Amino acid sequence: MENIKIITTEDGSHSLYHEGLKETYHSFHGALQESIHVFIEKGLRFWRTKSGLPKQVNIFEVGFGTGLNALLAAQFAIENEVHINFTTIEPFPLEMEVIKQLNYASSIGQDDLNNVFEELHSSKWEEKVEINPYFSIYKINTKLEDFQTNQKFDVLFFDAFAPSKQAELWTADLMQKCFNLLKIGGVFTTYSAKGQLKRDLKSVGFEVETLPGPPGKKEMVRGVVN
Repeated sequence: MENIKIITTEDGSHSLYHEGLKETYHSFHGALQESIHVFIEKGLRFWRTKSGLPKQVNIFEVGFGTGLNALLAAQFAIENEVHINFTTIEPFPLEMEVIKQLNYASSIGQDDLNNVFEELHSSKWEEKVEINPYFSIYKINTKLEDFQTNQKFDVLFFDAFAPSKQAELWTADLMQKCFNLLKIGGVFTTYSAKGQLKRDLKSVGFEVETLPGPPGKKEMVRGVVN
């Protein structure tokens, strides 16, 4: 993809720079640190802890992108012996030649996860695929506004491009859709902490928390369905 360039962020992990949007896929302060903090610790681990450590989690992700969040969720599933059903949407999948250059497994310190990472990307779209006994992935080539399902999820990773770059992905209508996709007790987590986002999340029914952000970012937002 000519408009996509691989960059190295401050924690040594890779991200991508989208030249058309003039935006990175992750924080340049550290892609790995950001994903672990925002999505795994403040999203997945938070939900599981407050829910009594259940052995199954249904996650929905907006923005599969590089697959870093999915890889970290798979790592979490293996380490905690939890079965994670991971559903993710992505309207513009990356090419494998880009994916194979990303250093996420080595950045995590587990080169054995490289095979898992490549499987996440090479697995068929529009089909649930068992990656290992603890982790399955269902990738859907669509936009959030077009996504339809009767399923309800426990955790929602909202990892779209920033509101300043793609405001149409952060509307109150789409926040309502996110709310409706979650079960009672479900958790919405994102790296953004924009005031308008917090107001919109509250207006559609979320209990909103402003939390300390990952390294290099002051704040992030989490919403809970009560």
